[in-house]
Amino acid sequence: MRYTNPIIPGFYPDPSICRVGGDFYLVTSSFEYFPGVPVFHSRDLLHWRQIGHALTRPSQLPVQAGRSSGGIFAPTIRYHAGMFYMITTNINSGGNFFVSASDPAGEWSDPVWLDQKGIDPSLFFDNDGKVYFSGASWGHITVRELDLASGTFLTPEVDSWNGSGGQFPEAPHLYKIDGRYYLMLAEGGTEYGHMVTIARSDHPLGPYESCLRNPILSHRSLPSPIQATGHADIVQLQDGTWWLVCLGVRPNGYPPCYHLGRETFLAPLGWDADGWPLAGDHGRLPLEADGPDLPAQPWPSAPARDDFDAPALGMQWNFVRAHPDSLDPRLWSLSERPGWLRLHGTPAALSTLDPVALILRRQQHFDCRTAAWLEFAPQSASEEAGLTVRMNEKHHYEIARTLRQGQPAVIVRRQIGSLSAEVACLPVPPGPLQLDIQANRDRYQFGVTVPGQARAALADGETRYLSTEVAGGFTGVYIGPYASGSGQPCRTPADFDWFEYAAQA
Repeated sequence: MRYTNPIIPGFYPDPSICRVGGDFYLVTSSFEYFPGVPVFHSRDLLHWRQIGHALTRPSQLPVQAGRSSGGIFAPTIRYHAGMFYMITTNINSGGNFFVSASDPAGEWSDPVWLDQKGIDPSLFFDNDGKVYFSGASWGHITVRELDLASGTFLTPEVDSWNGSGGQFPEAPHLYKIDGRYYLMLAEGGTEYGHMVTIARSDHPLGPYESCLRNPILSHRSLPSPIQATGHADIVQLQDGTWWLVCLGVRPNGYPPCYHLGRETFLAPLGWDADGWPLAGDHGRLPLEADGPDLPAQPWPSAPARDDFDAPALGMQWNFVRAHPDSLDPRLWSLSERPGWLRLHGTPAALSTLDPVALILRRQQHFDCRTAAWLEFAPQSASEEAGLTVRMNEKHHYEIARTLRQGQPAVIVRRQIGSLSAEVACLPVPPGPLQLDIQANRDRYQFGVTVPGQARAALADGETRYLSTEVAGGFTGVYIGPYASGSGQPCRTPADFDWFEYAAQA
């Protein structure tokens, strides 16, 4: 079956994969968003559905007050003796830790914290029962034996292989294939010089011999629609073939920039006569290719509209930095007005690090349309509620109902770094209305529909100014409802009857 990259579009970086029988499980980084570490399931490597998150409780992911692009870095998922293990780094609180679960869709354990600095940890289970930890710290790659039960290390910290010479060697994964140990890294930084490199040894602690063809995968200096390829993990199928997942980006325009974030891509992995891997198409990721020799097993499509009639939010929704229940149980509710999402705006504005009544989902397609039905009666010009397109607290656009000169209005605002501008203001009657955002590769267009009237297009904003190259960081664009007092108490709740996200052809 033919497939098109990326296999998981939108902000799903640093993929890690494992196989259990005929089932594949994959996790990605989540940074400052909660719940943390989305968990995906597939039976053909091409069609994926989210089945949960590994970090769903404040005891696993403590409340964060740090900067954007902090939080959870680079998880690895592994399966051994009936248990799943997810190991990762919380760079704001605690460092490296792992959690475990017998069912990856269920509740995962509380963290086991490790006395090891650095990022990008990984686990390897050897045939003799030994468990090895690998991780990265300031250009050094460490492999150590770990006692999984106690979380203590059994061997000293040793540099095993620090890469082929590229900057920022990181994301180590250790494998045993045909009796040899292979250590795969990411080098070059998670930017346009990103690459995958590999070395091998007769012992898990090294010394390691570097592959003469390194990097085995990279799009650096190539005119490809896929860029920044790296941070890979590999998996062997039931038929003995191997496949590789990695991150990459799809830039727009010139100079290039990307706003959907780093996404998850797939490529075949072969082996040469000397036992070295051959990744993709001569070390390149194809946009389209033949998939693995497995029966296609697509999942039912997720509905475009969330009517907020379930007892809990769907898995597509995230909060920023912490679960709102751990900050203020009155911040949001699905039960105060059944069938509606109710947001109780805090004094915090979207441009601060303070808790905002805000739920978000990833933008996964260049061309898409989002809309929501809102009932909100602001009592002052500082109170507002609507939809935001957010890269981080300093780079976002929003369309919102508020008051201007004492009268109901819908505004559009652009926040680009320290510059904030209200670029549209339309008087509207009191009562419910529909807000929408229509996106293509280059622009967001904001509109409002008042019952009984035609849609009014208000303003637009360039996707470029919400890109990583402008906004910085490691994440991608999110879209969702919010309510804020913009520095003042918000005296009335904002009620959203539904939210819709639909890809456009």
